[in-house]
Amino acid sequence: MNELLNYTLFQDGQFTIKVITLLNLFAFIVVTAIILKIAKKTIYRVEKIDIAKRYSIYNLVRYLIIVVAILTGLQLFGFNLSVLVAGSAALMVGVGLGLQNLFSDFVSGIILLVDSSVKVNDVIEADGLICIVKEINLRTTTVLTRDDKYIILPNSSLTSNQLINWTHNDLASRFEVHVGVDYASDVKQVMQVLKQAVDQQTGILKSPSPFVRFTDFGDSSLQFCIIFWSEDVFRVENIKSEMRIKIFELFKENKITIPFPQRVLHINK
Repeated sequence: MNELLNYTLFQDGQFTIKVITLLNLFAFIVVTAIILKIAKKTIYRVEKIDIAKRYSIYNLVRYLIIVVAILTGLQLFGFNLSVLVAGSAALMVGVGLGLQNLFSDFVSGIILLVDSSVKVNDVIEADGLICIVKEINLRTTTVLTRDDKYIILPNSSLTSNQLINWTHNDLASRFEVHVGVDYASDVKQVMQVLKQAVDQQTGILKSPSPFVRFTDFGDSSLQFCIIFWSEDVFRVENIKSEMRIKIFELFKENKITIPFPQRVLHINK
């Protein structure tokens, strides 16, 4: 049995691979997988931490365990890590200069996971694109747009560029719907009709209470704005569309006119 376990499968100078080495490596991989599973169950069991932060903590722990496992696995194969690091130092400097953006993405990934400025399930707006964060990895972040398209963003673009996190502190965000009416309209009636439309709309929070604001005297219309809060941040455009339909129907019932732009031409003869 000892002869079988110590049978040499490969040898190159002082470097040898024996059957016992492969068995140890296999056992080590199994133990590492079990540790990862236990770590995941333990972290996700903590209910005091929200799901997005649990995801970030688990990913940091997972990367740490994987790095330690790789280093330990190399030692199992007989690699001298100190010699390996010293011999590759000059090479790593050259590679580092050529892969600055890649390293920047890795560092940005760690920052995102640690400070939780952007978390999984957050709705963000970057470069005019509104999307929901689906996955944060060490180098890239996967997001889903309102067009149901998955986009993979480099992490450095999220840490170095300005972005809006709609759900950073609270799930609910404030939104507005604008409409203009004819100058002959009764202002109080218009505001009542708009309040009726927002009160009938589903997906809108009752607290904070939505309200109507008379915003300005436009060139061709009196301008009003409905201000409301909703937790359905990612699909809020559907709520706005339904509300505009209600407004249009209620305006027709109450004979309130939405005017066309008007222009006066003076012709000199």
